Amino acid sequence: MARSQEGTIADAERPGASEQLWSVFEFARRYRLAKREENRLLMLYGPTASLHVLLANAQRHSLIS
Repeated sequence: MARSQEGTIADAERPGASEQLWSVFEFARRYRLAKREENRLLMLYGPTASLHVLLANAQRHSLIS
């Protein structure tokens, strides 16, 4: 029983996909963000941020009016 608890703790400590650090420049290019939005993210988080944070805070403006 103690072994299964240790396994879950070790799994919880490992960084997941959402905790990977991404370049804000690469994120903006991949998700086709406007330069203004890229600059906003750079001012908020610097040159790198976790994928989870970037996805939660990036705003894409609609091209359809």
